[in-house]
Amino acid sequence: MTHVQHPFPPLYDSESKILILGSFPSVKSREQMFFYGHPQNRFWKVIASVFDDEVPVNIEDKKLLLKRHHIALWDVISSCDIKGSSDSSIANVVPNDLSEILNHSDIRLIIVNGKTAEKYFNKYIRDQIKRNAVCLPSTSPANAAWGLEKLTNEWKKTLITC
Repeated sequence: MTHVQHPFPPLYDSESKILILGSFPSVKSREQMFFYGHPQNRFWKVIASVFDDEVPVNIEDKKLLLKRHHIALWDVISSCDIKGSSDSSIANVVPNDLSEILNHSDIRLIIVNGKTAEKYFNKYIRDQIKRNAVCLPSTSPANAAWGLEKLTNEWKKTLITC
């Protein structure tokens, strides 16, 4: 177990309407200093497919995709003890403060990407901000029960209504 501090800032602007929260960045994401950096994570394919957009290939394209669709990204956890990228190993959680994003954007929907993000959102953040989050199935490759098509359809139901 290693104590790790979240290494990069949230991504949002004043036009952001949807906030998607992960749990904590994977080793690959921490190396790239950007969200959903593991090549097997389906997040970018899902978001692109939901909006009939191109799958982004680099960080700049990923930022542009999110901006076009008014999506902000951040994680529930600011720092924690973790073994590699294993969500199940997370301990000694310090949550992120969402007030910066909520005070400087027009967030209408908060989504948590998977059960781990939901667990820590509900434990540390929900009552503080007095807002609920919709839990969608994790885009992580560890969530093998959800194929790409099924995952995309589930995310689309929620994202398109916003």
